[in-house]
Amino acid sequence: MKRVDLMSKRVTIYEIANDLNLSPGTISKVINNTGSVSEKTRKQVLEYIDEVGYVPSASARILKSKRTYIIGVIFSEDLNIGLEHPFFSSILQHFKNYAEDRGYELNFIVRKLGKNKMSYYEWCLNKRVDGVYIVVGNYQDNEILEVVNSNIPCVSNDFIIKNLHTVISDNRSGVELVLDYIEKKLKLKKIAMISGPKTSKAFKERTEVFEENYKKYNLEKTSAIYADGFGFTSGYNATLKVLENKVKPEIIFCCSDDLALGVLKALNDKNINVPNDIQVIGYDDISMAKHFTPPLTTIRQDRKRLGEKAAHDLIENIENRESNKEEIIRIPVELVVRETTLEK
Repeated sequence: MKRVDLMSKRVTIYEIANDLNLSPGTISKVINNTGSVSEKTRKQVLEYIDEVGYVPSASARILKSKRTYIIGVIFSEDLNIGLEHPFFSSILQHFKNYAEDRGYELNFIVRKLGKNKMSYYEWCLNKRVDGVYIVVGNYQDNEILEVVNSNIPCVSNDFIIKNLHTVISDNRSGVELVLDYIEKKLKLKKIAMISGPKTSKAFKERTEVFEENYKKYNLEKTSAIYADGFGFTSGYNATLKVLENKVKPEIIFCCSDDLALGVLKALNDKNINVPNDIQVIGYDDISMAKHFTPPLTTIRQDRKRLGEKAAHDLIENIENRESNKEEIIRIPVELVVRETTLEK
């Protein structure tokens, strides 16, 4: 069998067909996973493609499907989180891996393109995106709402708003796991809660569940503070406010691990031992949680499942051309016990 000269020109399906003595239509069926092809033929074609490193023409695929295979990504700059945020960046990576395996590429949506300023929606129209992934943002941002309320398929791992398909962790279950653990295993009474900014729907939801339920678990709230940011410094400063209260907590529940890291540092600076003097529970189980000093008891969110499910649902929406389906998918969470808590 004569092989094409890979160094001299791009391989086409016609050349593959000629080499394998098959029709171009058969090659196309195997590449696009359509139609009826025998397993023997499919294996033969796939092994050949793997050997020659064939890559389908993106332009031909776009013309045929009338799609760009581009997913726009909103990672709001307004919240000053940054792409290095351990929780959201991890979800984004899993989303990216799944989408790329399905043949899609990700482009970040920005408000400025060169010297031209434009809204998120205008950017989407300019780039002709097939769909939009909202990783994190301010759920009161009118530009995000404009995209969600358009005919562009959207999905989010953070927002819970009308007309939007959302894949999010089961925050109610997560907070209730924490409260139940405190009552039954730690046997503590006095609790302080540190949440993040109200602009985050996840923080808002966790706080609301806490406020609705802590009394049911026979707990006494010493303070509940919304930190002014998402990270270490915000958690540190919020802890100082907690300690100003005349009634000191026996445990501090943090609505994210990033905040908890600041909490642990503040307690250490005040010569307060964790867990002997005050215990701490976080939320997220970021990769660093087990390396904190001491290692952090926390609620584990399944970041891989969150990202992959969001990508799957968005692509299904794009390819089946369904209207935006307002649905909330809640992914289970689990409590991970480490050394910032002390069971009795």
